[in-house]
Amino acid sequence: MEAKVQAVIVDDEENSLEALSILIQKYCPDIQIVGSAQTVESAIELINSVKPELLFLDIALPDGQGFEILDEVVSNDFEVIFTTAYDQYALKAFEFSALDYLLKPISAEKLQQAVERYQKIRKDTKISTRVSVFKESMDNRNERIILSSMDGFEVYKISDIVRCEANGSYTVFYIKTGQRIVTSKTLNNFEKLLSDLSFVRVHSKHLVNLNFVKKYISGRGGYIVFDDGSQVDVSERKKKEFIQKMKEQARST
Repeated sequence: MEAKVQAVIVDDEENSLEALSILIQKYCPDIQIVGSAQTVESAIELINSVKPELLFLDIALPDGQGFEILDEVVSNDFEVIFTTAYDQYALKAFEFSALDYLLKPISAEKLQQAVERYQKIRKDTKISTRVSVFKESMDNRNERIILSSMDGFEVYKISDIVRCEANGSYTVFYIKTGQRIVTSKTLNNFEKLLSDLSFVRVHSKHLVNLNFVKKYISGRGGYIVFDDGSQVDVSERKKKEFIQKMKEQARST
């Protein structure tokens, strides 16, 4: 019989802490709660003592931010699922960094999904790297994105992404080095993340980085030629928006 995953919960709200404990015990039989804490200081002490494999961490604590715990513990060789009541701006930062989170109030279904993701991809990218990307995004410095796939996580500069292509419920990222990365999220998801960063949806299948567009060949919809010679179609419905974005891009450079 496989050993249970040792977990710690950090949350300053007694009711939230107790509710999450009950949900874990009822719906996540592979998780064993080995301790809980309600402050940054007590959490650091507990984590250093019990060395958990998984941490359920509230971001806002009475004596500081949950992120401080990750900086102060002796070893952060564990995975983190954040629990948060943060706004949509912060949730976007979570998406950029591939940090997992549960939005309060936490449902059994969302908890089970988060635990399943943890079991599939645990420890593929250091938590410190993902927290760093999260902080960049929160500071409005969206320089990197962490792409999650069936095999784990990889960190890329957003400025190195040439385009993204829909492939069913997956998205293929084309990197300027020639790499192709298949991610387990839809193109709609990445359109929401990247639309403010020189990316524009030009087709139901294509999201492109305007910085890599070499030329546009007009037609009913037309098509784009990139610096590397590759091409993608522009749909008739997206043509006007694409041309407008290109003009705005030209004026800003």
